This record gives sequence, C-alpha cells and structure tokens, in this order.
Amino acid sequence: MHFKLIIAFVEDDRTNKIMDAAREGGATGATVINHARGEGLKKSKTFFGLSLETQRDVVLFLVEEHLSRKILELINEVGKFEQHPGTGIAIQIDVEDAVGVAQQVEKLSEAVEEEI
Repeated sequence: MHFKLIIAFVEDDRTNKIMDAAREGGATGATVINHARGEGLKKSKTFFGLSLETQRDVVLFLVEEHLSRKILELINEVGKFEQHPGTGIAIQIDVEDAVGVAQQVEKLSEAVEEEI
C-alpha cells in the first residue's frame, strides 16, 4: 500500500471541521501542531509590535494514495482556501515508506477496493 502525506496549514478555528471532512473522505487520523505562524503575499499587520494575525495549525494526514486527491479537495472546500486568500493552504507529498500503520492498512484495504 502506498501513502501520501497531506499537510494543511489552517486557521485554528477551522481545524476540527477540516479534520472531520478529511475523515469523511477516508483519512484514518491526523496529527495537529498548534500555534504555527506564517506570512503570505502581504506582510502581517502589527500593533505596537504585537502581531494581529490569527493563529494557525499544521494538520498532517497520512492517507492512502487513491484517497488523497478526494481528501485534499474536501480540505480545500471546508477550509475555503480558494474563496478567501490567506485562510490556508494544503499540499500533498509522496511517502516512500511508513511504519506503525498496520491497523490503518487493514481498514484502508476495504475502502480502497471500493474506491477503485
């Protein structure tokens, strides 16, 4: 079984909705890294040196490759990344190998067979 890693940089108030959408699309879990910061095309505003930007979360999904595009699109839809610039981005990268995923492989085998 081959995997993709989806990395989503999201506003912290959308994290749970994005995780729920990814699970509906076939993700078996996620890792959340809280309190990330970043800048896009426009520099963040400050007030007396304090940042006015919202907090971000980095959400990592290790997903089966046949399900990855569907999950990526669901994340984009729920996160409203295209409709509202600056709300977040999501990318996917190939995973060469993974360990510790035996239980997920068992569950994913059935889901992938239905998808193919």
